[in-house]
Order: sequence, then structure tokens, then C-alpha cells
Amino acid sequence: MSRPGSDDLHALIGTVLRALSDGARRRGGPVPAGEPAELAGNVRAALGPLLLREGRGTGVLASLTEILARGAVDLSDPAWSAHLLSPPLAISAAADVAAAILNADLTSWDQSPAGIVIESEVVRAMCALVGYDPDAAAGVVTSGGTESNLIGLFLARDRPGGPGPAHGRSVIYASRSAHFSIRRSARLLGFPAENVIPVETNARDQMDPDALRTAMERGTREGRWPACVVATTGTTDFGAIDPVEDIIAIARAHSAAVHVDAAYGGGALFSGKLASLLTGVDGADSISLDLHKFGWQPIGAGVLLTRRAEAFAPMAFEAPYVNAADDLRAGHLNHTDRSLRTTRRADSFKIAVTLQAVGMERLGEMVDHCHALARHAARRIAVTPHLALASDPVLSTVVFRYVPRADVPAVSDAVNASLRRRILAEGKAVVGRTELHAGKPSVWLKLTLLNPFMTEDDVDRLLHMISAAGRLEDGGVAASASKKESHL
Repeated sequence: MSRPGSDDLHALIGTVLRALSDGARRRGGPVPAGEPAELAGNVRAALGPLLLREGRGTGVLASLTEILARGAVDLSDPAWSAHLLSPPLAISAAADVAAAILNADLTSWDQSPAGIVIESEVVRAMCALVGYDPDAAAGVVTSGGTESNLIGLFLARDRPGGPGPAHGRSVIYASRSAHFSIRRSARLLGFPAENVIPVETNARDQMDPDALRTAMERGTREGRWPACVVATTGTTDFGAIDPVEDIIAIARAHSAAVHVDAAYGGGALFSGKLASLLTGVDGADSISLDLHKFGWQPIGAGVLLTRRAEAFAPMAFEAPYVNAADDLRAGHLNHTDRSLRTTRRADSFKIAVTLQAVGMERLGEMVDHCHALARHAARRIAVTPHLALASDPVLSTVVFRYVPRADVPAVSDAVNASLRRRILAEGKAVVGRTELHAGKPSVWLKLTLLNPFMTEDDVDRLLHMISAAGRLEDGGVAASASKKESHL
């Protein structure tokens, strides 16, 4: 076997690119067609046993890459619109290959001096983007929003002057629409489930400031210590932006830290048109961003930022094999005491390459295009028979449903759930789903439009496909109901 960096690497990368193309051609669409059990069986059969006494050589690279590509979704296909994941730019993917080949570990200076400096500069750039003073702020590149949120809550819980982790009356306030990683991170940090206080939202899915004020006043009377208030700028379903300035003012009145989960909505800061939606985030104690959403990076490309560098004090440590004090004094930069991970690949490199190659103006145009696609989809849904819009889009997600002939909750839920599975099993499209509970049908469909190369015609074709699948499923439900009635 040849070592990385040898001449053989050129041939191997060529093999990968050809196999990716072959796999996509055999897949024939945005997603492999078939039912789950069938697809899983096909992959296992093609894969074969992994623990072999003797290796099969580099020839398996082509076959296994083809299997992976054939059984993957195509994030660049206009019929993919299910989740908050964007198609990575080619230059970002190429930069990621460079990081993988070097296998640089950002744990310590002596493993990747350039990588550590690049991460430092990426963090400074992101601090400037959110409005922090880069000379006073700090941050670290993470695997994504979940890791960033966990660090943010940890720093809030253990911040200087607080009672620390042993204080059983510590609570976290977050809206009912906050990402599930907030609740899970709180559990990992030792917060009982009841110590994560859900705050009511308004009709636009935003945290209600009056509800937050009432909840915090009640908590104070009950002797609870407010560790943190989490504001969400870009909820998963509706892209809703919490009123950050109001939330910060209320939190400060109760001496609570504020963490902003901007994993989705943070990308609006690239846009001259949408940046004002995030006014006030520079007053938060910490902010999480995800550049594998708006940012078009390969996974993972998260960033956790703090307004003050000293906020990372609870994570400080010294290990002589990583960050000995004399090495630090000698100028050996190190970010390990800001990260949950020890071994960390140079994910900051692809971010740096993208920022310089593409530029802020073009990134903002891409964000604006996705937003315009969502607004176009909403207009189409509003005038299309048997489609109903849940609310106007804020960023680039559109929540809607197919309205069956018998528009009662049980029928509507069954039709919408099954039509989504139908087009998925046929390999035609990948559409998201969510559940809303407000006395209406609960199963809704969702378009998450993060493909800057998608067109309005692509959106129209996707909605037409959904309507057609809805009619077929609606007919099936009606026939089933009729059959049941005939047996009565």
C-alpha cells in the first residue's frame, strides 16, 4: 500500500471521482429508489464481509465508493430539500481533501502550526461577522451546532460568579421551538429535565418576551438560579428569529447569561438584505454558527464564539504533552482548552478557502437566492389547489401540507406522511416533514431550500410532484375508507 502524498494518490483520487460519477449514474436520481429493507439488503450484499484475513487491495476503493454514492442522496439535486444541510461548494470539498490528506491535528502547535493559525483567523473573521470585537472575543471551530450549543451552555453554567454545576436550582430558559440539542446538552450537563424551562412562542414561532419575563420572575420567586437564556435565530421548522435584543435585556435584569443558537440563521449575516434580522446578537455572551448550512461547507463546519475570551476559563487545563505553560509562553498557540475534543482535524481550512475564494458578496447573494426561492414556493403553494401554507417563510424553509378531499386530521396526517414516503421510495425527491400541534392536522411537509443553484422552475416541478403524489395517496385513503364502510 502506498503512503499518502505519493504519486499513487493522484490515481486514487481519480478513481474516487470516477466511482462517484458511476454511483450517481446508477442511482439515477436525487435518492436511491426502494423500501428501507430492500436498500439495506442491497448495500450489505454489495459490501460483503469487512474483517478479511487478507486485504483485497486498492481495487475496493472504486467498488465501495460506487456503493456509497449509489446509496447516497444528492444534495445538489433540486429535488433534495428535506433537511438543514447544503450542497458543499466544489472548492470547499477540494480544500477538505487537502485537510484529510495532511491529517493535521489542531491539538497542539507542534502538530499543525499553520492549521492553528488559520483557525485563529477564521474565528476572528466570524467574530467580526457577528459584531464581536475580534481582539476581545474568542472561539473555536466545532463539529456543528450541537457541539457548539453544549459548550455554550457549559460556559454559562460554570461562568465566573455563578454557583457552578453543583447548584441544583440552576435553570435554562429556551423557547418551545428551540433545537432539541439544547435539552439534550442540558441533560449531559446534569440539569434535570424540569430545569429546562420551555418559554411560550408567538404566532410567528418566536420566543414571547413577555412569557420569558413572567417565567424568569416566577423562577426568582421560587429560588431558581438562571444559568442561561437561549435565543434561537433560525428555528428548524420555520426559520423563526427570536427577538434577541428584548431577550438579552430581560436576561440581564436577572443576571443570566445569553447564548444565541444561530446555527441556521447566522448565515443571514452574509446578506445585506437579511442581516438586520439578527440585530442585537453582538450583545449575547456566546453564539453558535453552522457553515455547513448557509456557508456551503462539507460536514462539519460549526463555530462557537464568546464575546469575551475569559468566558472560556471554565474549560482551562494544563497537560504537559499538549499545552505546557512554558510552550505557551514561547508562542505555541493552542485552542484545546476551548474544545470538547482533543484530536481535531483542520476543518477551519475549508472555511478559510471558501471565504477568500467566494467572498462575502457572493455568499450573501447565495443566501438571498435561497430566501427568494422560499418566498416563490410560498406564493405557488398559496394558489395551488390542495396545498396549504403554514406561514410565510422567514429564511429558506417552507412548511405546508397537501389538503385531502376529506380534510380531517386523521386523513390529512395519513396522506401527508404516506405521500412523502411514496416519492422517497420512488427515488424522485426528498421532502422533509414535521409535526405541528395546534388543533389542526399535525403532519406537515417541509422544503428546506439551501441549494443556491436551484431555480424557480425546479421549485414548481417539486410542488407538482408532491401534488401528484398527494392525489394518489388521497385516492388510496378514500378507497380504503370505502372498503371499510362496505363491510359495516
